[in-house]
Amino acid sequence: MSLRSIPRPEYPRPQFVRPHWQNLNGAWEFAFDGGDVGLGDGWFDGRSLPREIIVPFPYQSEASGINEKDIHEVIWYARTVEFKPEWRGMDILLHFGAVDYASTVWVNGKLVGGNRGGHVPFSFDIGPYLNEGDNRIVVRVEDRQDLTQPRGKQAWNGMPHGIDYFCTSGIWQTVWLEAVPQCRVESLRITPDLEDELFRVRVYLHAPASNWTIELDLMDGDEVVSSVRKETSNAAAQVKLRAENPKLWSPETPNLYDIVVRLKQNGEVIDEVRSYAGMRSVELRNGEFLLNGKPIYMKMVLDQGYWPEGFLTAPTDEALRYDVEITKAMGFNGSRKHQKVEDPRWLYWCDKLGLLVWGEMANARAWSPEAEETFLAEWRRVVQRDYNHPSLVTWVPLNESWGVPEIAKGHAAQYAFVERAVSLTRFLDPYRPVIDNDGWEHTDVTDICTIHDYTATGAEMMEKYQETAKGGPLPELSWWDGKVTFADGAVYRGQPVMLTEVGGFLIKPYWLPKDQWDVLYNSYGSVSDPAELLAKYQELMHGIASLHFVSGFCYTQLTDVEQEANGLLTYDRKPKLPIDEIRRINESLRLHPVAAPAELLAS
Repeated sequence: MSLRSIPRPEYPRPQFVRPHWQNLNGAWEFAFDGGDVGLGDGWFDGRSLPREIIVPFPYQSEASGINEKDIHEVIWYARTVEFKPEWRGMDILLHFGAVDYASTVWVNGKLVGGNRGGHVPFSFDIGPYLNEGDNRIVVRVEDRQDLTQPRGKQAWNGMPHGIDYFCTSGIWQTVWLEAVPQCRVESLRITPDLEDELFRVRVYLHAPASNWTIELDLMDGDEVVSSVRKETSNAAAQVKLRAENPKLWSPETPNLYDIVVRLKQNGEVIDEVRSYAGMRSVELRNGEFLLNGKPIYMKMVLDQGYWPEGFLTAPTDEALRYDVEITKAMGFNGSRKHQKVEDPRWLYWCDKLGLLVWGEMANARAWSPEAEETFLAEWRRVVQRDYNHPSLVTWVPLNESWGVPEIAKGHAAQYAFVERAVSLTRFLDPYRPVIDNDGWEHTDVTDICTIHDYTATGAEMMEKYQETAKGGPLPELSWWDGKVTFADGAVYRGQPVMLTEVGGFLIKPYWLPKDQWDVLYNSYGSVSDPAELLAKYQELMHGIASLHFVSGFCYTQLTDVEQEANGLLTYDRKPKLPIDEIRRINESLRLHPVAAPAELLAS
């Protein structure tokens, strides 16, 4: 298969780059296993599978070449790869960007490992199982319709309805091989320190504790800004890369530094990887969100990250870049990626082009003690995967009490789970704020008080919050179905307040039968044409901007998705409104000094 015919051919992991790799996207053999007989019958033994699928697109999507929407809870993949002579003496890592949900992998009939978690990467060293010549890779995937499984916006019955969409089962991000030294750099953890003008870099090795030399260069283009050399007898080391008078990263100036890391032993370079970093700080103070020490009014758009031809899988890298570019072109400075852990390539474009990101986990819809552990195990890996991205400024483990439906009814275990998710996130990343349960039913520990409110006009919004705007308390009840702002006796403790889902204006979807319209159609504001949409958008945004206790908003949403017709763009990314008009409105929303509710003043 030629490189031109390989879908998503770009390097899949921009923050940890090595030169020797092979993209395995493209045509794979494929089979449904409706009777779940494949394991017992030994489908991993090298036999051919009857169908063909285009990886990395899910079988439900058109881009996969299969385009079947029925639920199949067990599916199989297989393909043959040729052993390359230059691989001898190296470890050969088989990487999967993401596979939804539980995977088992064989090479030449030998079990090499498995994974649980549909939004996180995993890899295996398959070198010991490879033969000269052709080698057979087989993958079995289970994607059960289990409400305790983290699934985000994938409909539990497989079909779009309400606010849910088609499922994305199986491989949905790039599969690739990487030839690496047996002793090598395993991972990097890069923390910007704006106050001391340096990057703190922790280097982890895949190697025994021994006598190692770690060298790092901080690059600004072709210029070496600083270098450091560290002798260590451990398999991990922390170094400081200085950046005097640093070029700061922000949406207006998304400056990035390159970082080159070399592992040496006895003067010989054993391994070299390349990464990048942005110098910026994030903090909350006096009810405001601060970037690089200065207040910033968060102007975000809700981004579901779905495409008509690939569902969770973007058709091209250019499509990922386009979503970032058009979000910025409309005058937004941030994106709340909703119920999805997005492809690292999207985060790369946010880093490079300058878009603030709220990173959110795909949630389950039901709770159990086992579901808690399943969720936390995957969320830990999400935070670790995306820690180094300068664009990512806030973590959102849970949304609208999904997976904890009784948190406001005195369910002590669910309340404790939400607080445990926040504690884990802070342990993994103490430098970014954490929103415990975005939208409503917050616990005492949330760093930002976020409210979802689809009140249809700015005038109604101002009336609803008039007492709060005068310094009174926040409304006790949220917008939807009697939901409370704080759950189970928790109280507001002076956090910044943001309206993180607003608007949602729908142009009537005349192409759909009325019984298929979004369940919230009559709850969102509805419009008849683009001119009315623009007028309602402007009126709502100016109403929100007048609420001086609010330090940011998130408009719903960037694009239409399936039956949801509330995007500023259509599903295939055609603007419904003049982009410069949206930008004009958003740029008119200037930051004002935050006048906090009374609870903040009392604290």
